[in-house]
Amino acid sequence: MSAVLVPATRQALAALPVEAAPRLLGAVLTTTVAGETVAVRLTEVEAYHGKGMGDVPDAASHARMGRTARNATMWGEPGHLYVYLSHGIHSCVNVVCGPEGEAGGGVLLRAGEIVAGRDAAHRRRPAARTDRELARGPGRLGDAIGLRHPLHDGIDAVTGEPWHGAIALLELRHEPLAGVASGPRVGVAGLAGTDAFPWRFWIPGDPTVSPFRWGRGAREAAAE
Repeated sequence: MSAVLVPATRQALAALPVEAAPRLLGAVLTTTVAGETVAVRLTEVEAYHGKGMGDVPDAASHARMGRTARNATMWGEPGHLYVYLSHGIHSCVNVVCGPEGEAGGGVLLRAGEIVAGRDAAHRRRPAARTDRELARGPGRLGDAIGLRHPLHDGIDAVTGEPWHGAIALLELRHEPLAGVASGPRVGVAGLAGTDAFPWRFWIPGDPTVSPFRWGRGAREAAAE
């Protein structure tokens, strides 16, 4: 695994999220939480742009209206992890990307394959019937690797500095994967969930990739 991976750097993640997202496919995020280490190979990601980032406003981004207490991590250095709560239950993990302080962008880690620490991941995800289900979806991935909102929001995956009892380290492939797939983001409402924003990227044929579903009004917007 380590032969094709290199430690992530701020520079490597300083591009716009839509440009950085494919670079994260095949990357490995390793966390140590409460003494248990789990590593996930990323197979599916989604890009989100903050206010003023890129050419087209992203209505689906948590940073679309500017900096707030909730999304503050997205406005910091690239390589920190923005961990937010979804539906009041699931902790979802994003890699902050883009120039520091300029816009507030991130890449949501939608799915991956647990490549180390499967026993710990299964304890955290007792509902998973098979290994492929451990991190198949952003909430499941967050549970499997043990990062929780709000405790671990802001953890630095470049330096690996301990943060509230946890460590996170991101390694990128030395050579980006070829032949990645792209399409609309999952469950995103309206136009932002259509082919106008083909900002979901995944490894074709990988069994851990989550199924696509339309967001509210997205199918109708796509048909217009």
